[in-house]
Amino acid sequence: MFRIVHARQLSDAVFEMGVEAPRVARKVRAGQFLMVRTTERGERIPLTFSDWSPDEGWVRFIYMRVGKTTHELSHLGVGDPIADLVGPLGVPTHLEPVGRVAIVGGGVGAAVAYPVARAMAEAGNQVHVILGARTRDLLVLEEELRALPDVSLTVVTDDGSAGEKGLVTAPLKRLCEARAIDRAFAVGPAIMMKFCAATTREHGVPITVSLNPLMVDGTGMCGACRVTVDGATRFGCVEGPDFDGHLVDWEELMSRQRIYVDDERVADAEYSRSCSCHL
Repeated sequence: MFRIVHARQLSDAVFEMGVEAPRVARKVRAGQFLMVRTTERGERIPLTFSDWSPDEGWVRFIYMRVGKTTHELSHLGVGDPIADLVGPLGVPTHLEPVGRVAIVGGGVGAAVAYPVARAMAEAGNQVHVILGARTRDLLVLEEELRALPDVSLTVVTDDGSAGEKGLVTAPLKRLCEARAIDRAFAVGPAIMMKFCAATTREHGVPITVSLNPLMVDGTGMCGACRVTVDGATRFGCVEGPDFDGHLVDWEELMSRQRIYVDDERVADAEYSRSCSCHL
């Protein structure tokens, strides 16, 4: 069992949770993820590390309440146990002094963008973060990103309720056109990453994307996380989650992500009906 040491609600459906896991905290690197199971009879879900402390022995992750398991998580608080927490998993984001880097984080993708931006800046890069969401209430980790030294931040919302009105690709395109970046990194909804990749391709800027394919075990055994990159089958959990965004088969990825949407809705609805703590 792993004890929850931090819990806060960031918006109507987005939550942050910290768990005591000293052995995991000593090994985490930016870009990696963990598998969480709330109870012994529950399912495993992949979540990305948003922060960690090797000295204090905790790790944090951010999640959106979209299905049964995340619904269960949202009802847990400080002191409650979680059955399983496995990590760190995946290949850490490749860090080197490449010069000027644009990091695009959409929605809960900010959970990945934050530690990657911090690590990129620590590696000696000039970092510009583009943080996007549908509306102000869904912006995640804006204050934390603003507090990072040597990192500039542009906020974009679809409805204009915070920052610029529009899509994250607009400021990304400006940076590309001004030849102000040498590399880009994007994490968020697949459709957002797809268009970030298209924007950078047009201007010859390399881009790394952090993919979120379906996962069951997170160790490469089940094959559920397979994605096609440059015409070859790759496994997101052990070869990713980072891949060359210009080589990803985006249509296949998005199609596979939608396979269990209806089943997830049914499971969440049944849980809501039976849960006495339903919000």
